[in-house]
Amino acid sequence: MTDTVGDGEADELVVDSSIADDDIEFYRTLLANTSEGILTIDEDSNIVFANPAIEEILGYSPDELVGSSKMTIIPERHRDDHRAGLEAYLRTGKRHIDWDGVELPAQHRAGHELVVSISLREHEYNGERFFTGIFTDVTERREREQRLQEKNERLESFASVVSHDLRNPLGVASAYVEIAQETDTEAVDELVEVERSLDRMERIIDDLLWLARTGNQVGEQELLDLAAVVEDAWETTETADATLVVDSTGWIRADYDRLMQLLENLFRNAIQHGGEDVTVRVGRIEGGWYVEDSGPGIDADLTEEIFSPGMSTEELGTGLGLYIVKSVAEGHGWEIAVGTSTDGGARFEFTGIDEE
Repeated sequence: MTDTVGDGEADELVVDSSIADDDIEFYRTLLANTSEGILTIDEDSNIVFANPAIEEILGYSPDELVGSSKMTIIPERHRDDHRAGLEAYLRTGKRHIDWDGVELPAQHRAGHELVVSISLREHEYNGERFFTGIFTDVTERREREQRLQEKNERLESFASVVSHDLRNPLGVASAYVEIAQETDTEAVDELVEVERSLDRMERIIDDLLWLARTGNQVGEQELLDLAAVVEDAWETTETADATLVVDSTGWIRADYDRLMQLLENLFRNAIQHGGEDVTVRVGRIEGGWYVEDSGPGIDADLTEEIFSPGMSTEELGTGLGLYIVKSVAEGHGWEIAVGTSTDGGARFEFTGIDEE
């Protein structure tokens, strides 16, 4: 037997008649307008409570569910597992799923399946045990994640094929350039230009492959000594006669590999635009840190465009370095501001960092 309360269909709550009348107003006030579906079952898997939002998720109105078995909303192929899981818990008290949030298939009234996220709680009422689940429809999110995963897999496959197919002819071309440089003394300058172009193509392939595989994804973050990471990145970058100055930097929480990638690209950008004897300075600011150089600086009209893929003011630039910098920063949740250094060069400020 069920009781119905509320002034209209949208407000109606269908509650098992075993629940005292004194508590109905409390349930109505607390649950009538929530956007998440809520179901309560007893030890026999009978549904004793359903809120209005459950109809938006599962298609069943509350009065259709209350008094029925929870098996109504479970796909047939999973019913034995659900029944066995509840019986095992009642017998042993051991949980076999994550009660704080588990994604499971559910049966919609229209016949199709959907994916719901369910949080579970156990409670007692009048000496009886009940189990309440809070339902959220995550079908669209799961479908988006699946499409994204498939897209990333195709992109990874494409990038690997392109990388392999391009590196082979580049390797052959580089070998012939070396032979020509040893035998053709009249074309030395031209061959140097060819070699530089081949090197640029190699860097573009590396950057594209890296972006295809990682994008702005950030892995496990740890507490890092920024000064030490700066020194590591400087060591792995071809810096010619450039000078590095590291001010007091402290600690930040970041993905080491991704932070290295960001710094290496900023260092290469400074040397590419400021010359082999450029000075690069790294230091702290309130709420973040900066990298600046003594180069020619950045045109104020280009401060937004410089982070676009393919954008480069240098003939031999890949146009991807600062795009990678932005991707890494966004992956960490950092904000980037572009300005002018004390020497008139470029200055990149990163704020919103997780520091200790």
